[in-house]
Amino acid sequence: MHILILGAGGMIGRKLTAALLAAGGLGDRPLTRLTLADVTAPPQPAAASIPVTALAADLSDPAVAARLAALRAEVIFHLAAIVSGEAEADFDKGYRINLGGTTALLEAIRAEGAQDRYCPRLVFTSSIAVFGAPFPARIPDDFAPQPLTSYGTQKAVGELLLNDYSRRGFVDGVGIRLPTVVIRPGAPNRAASGFFSSILREPLVGMEAVLPVPRETRHWFCSPRAAVGFLTHAATLDTAALGTRRSLSVPGLSATVADELAALERVAGPKALRLIREEPDETVARIVAGWPQDFDATRARALGFTGDASFDAIVRQHVEEELGGKVG
Repeated sequence: MHILILGAGGMIGRKLTAALLAAGGLGDRPLTRLTLADVTAPPQPAAASIPVTALAADLSDPAVAARLAALRAEVIFHLAAIVSGEAEADFDKGYRINLGGTTALLEAIRAEGAQDRYCPRLVFTSSIAVFGAPFPARIPDDFAPQPLTSYGTQKAVGELLLNDYSRRGFVDGVGIRLPTVVIRPGAPNRAASGFFSSILREPLVGMEAVLPVPRETRHWFCSPRAAVGFLTHAATLDTAALGTRRSLSVPGLSATVADELAALERVAGPKALRLIREEPDETVARIVAGWPQDFDATRARALGFTGDASFDAIVRQHVEEELGGKVG
């Protein structure tokens, strides 16, 4: 089986690559070829036992999208996007990449399959940002998307396109509305949600972190490991069970900033909390206030999706996988 990962240079893309290579396949199908694509060519995995190709590719260019579709991968993971804060700050760039890239990919796949009905499984990373206030305290599966940001709008339109192109038989699509992923390793990005990771990541290595929102702020989370699990499960799912609603709100953890910090203290001790500096940021607080805080996710659970057990488990997972089991 040939798998193509778009946006493979990002954190989730790198972890997905590692998980696929470690597993050697998806479900009962062995992995025979892997293609990794991003705006900058992703790093080549070390000691891969199958052919792995890393490409520099701007998906928003229709000619590039056509070349990627011509690879005829059986499974395509579409992770390529700019993050929420950047999409809000640069309207044109957000629409060109997040919506234009998705449209170019779908059109390229449709053109590629015009003669022989090539129809890959397309796993699209959407976002909980497709929902906007006012919404109930716990969002049910039948709640209508009504985004309040440009990023959320771009993802919501992507979901509609995924539904329609799947209905027409051009792709076999599954959309995954990822919770905010914590703890993200590496340097901070421009996502408005980035502080949810930094207030844990930095204190765990003895560095100061800024908290821009009140501690009672509640949000919806998952770990990187859970995010990868959602994607791989979506790639093997019997999509007949989805019907015409191809996108899912997957299981996460509803927690406040205070809950995050309590988990940090239990894992790293009170000294870690002293490294949190509270600096209110009205722009970030406004964006985050428009995001959902809890989901029912009954539909995804019934389809076999599973999330994290606790926030303590998320923090410990980061310490084990990224810090070698030690905190600073």
